[in-house]
Amino acid sequence: MKKAYTKVSDLKHLPNLAKEVLADVGHSGIILLRGNLASGKTSFVKAFAEALGIKEDIFSPTFSILHEYGEGLFHYDIYQCGSDGFLKNGLNEKLDEEGYHLIEWGDEVFEAILKRFGINFSTIDIEIENLKRIYKVQIDAYA
Repeated sequence: MKKAYTKVSDLKHLPNLAKEVLADVGHSGIILLRGNLASGKTSFVKAFAEALGIKEDIFSPTFSILHEYGEGLFHYDIYQCGSDGFLKNGLNEKLDEEGYHLIEWGDEVFEAILKRFGINFSTIDIEIENLKRIYKVQIDAYA
């Protein structure tokens, strides 16, 4: 199901957006989170984890690349390693695991890799405007 929408949210209302994205993505999926530094990518992952009922503290895996939470939430940060590092570390095999794979810094190069492997994904582009964030959501951006 392809779907695209734009939402404006502050941190207080971010859980509502996360629940909406969760409902749209379904029982599992890959979501690329894109935005500048401090745009709110990890904040979205925290809200998404909360929507899944995960009570663990969520931290950006900037240096470890991947954190796993609960049963089925995979949180990647490929800022340091890039798409090449993701592949060299064999993390593409993790994408076969059932669950939600939220990938910070999933740029056009990363999209091309997913497309080459025939992997469906969704995207969320985050822009900052005053104290709010603009979330441009594309469900099944490549299907």
